Amino acid sequence: MSDVPKPGGYIPRDRSWQPDALTPPYKTSIKRSPQAALLSFPSTLSEETAPVFGHDLIGPLDNDLTLNFAARDQTAIGPRIIVHGRVCDETGRAVPGALIEIWQANAGGRYRHKNESYLAPLDPNFGGCGRTITDAEGRYAFRTIQPGPYPWPNGMNDWRPAHIHFSLFGHGFAQRLITQMYFEGDPLIARCPIVGALGSQEAIEALTAPLDMNHTLPMDALAYKFDIVLRGRRQSYFENRPEGL
Repeated sequence: MSDVPKPGGYIPRDRSWQPDALTPPYKTSIKRSPQAALLSFPSTLSEETAPVFGHDLIGPLDNDLTLNFAARDQTAIGPRIIVHGRVCDETGRAVPGALIEIWQANAGGRYRHKNESYLAPLDPNFGGCGRTITDAEGRYAFRTIQPGPYPWPNGMNDWRPAHIHFSLFGHGFAQRLITQMYFEGDPLIARCPIVGALGSQEAIEALTAPLDMNHTLPMDALAYKFDIVLRGRRQSYFENRPEGL
């Protein structure tokens, strides 16, 4: 495989770097995984050149989940944090203008969703979703609260570690990525069947954000750093979906 990208194209993804689609300990992967061999097609012009997002798409509070759903003079409940990092491509070049959408559970581990069944209380001042766009250097940042862990019906006593979901659109649909971020030091990471699908400690560390004391706001919020790679051999991991776009 050549490390030199084709003009107007992308370096092909390395499927061996992504987790196996079929991972029986993660029970829903049995139904989600492909039943036939994957097919690979060259990307089209529309996949390589669209969509394009402008900063006028983002509202003033879209990147502040502590306030964007809160009533006036109120704020979300939970430990306040800042998540920041850099989005780059497979060659290390910055990806400016990438749309990043985030969603997560609240501090009690509950999502604001009509089908949510976990008994933890909802926070009336927390919607659990937001978005931002990377700057000219591919950097991004948003404020939120640290999500709580929650049980899920995969096994008798399985719990998801605290995590934040990310959806990214780079310079084209061919740079689409859905992934999630974990928090350094969480003991549930090693016990999660979804994390277990990654297969190596290096892979787990690639999805684990370290605490970044240099970017904390004293008396306000801790900070975590999470860098993301789009396309190529070292692309950030799909959410157990190597058959993705």
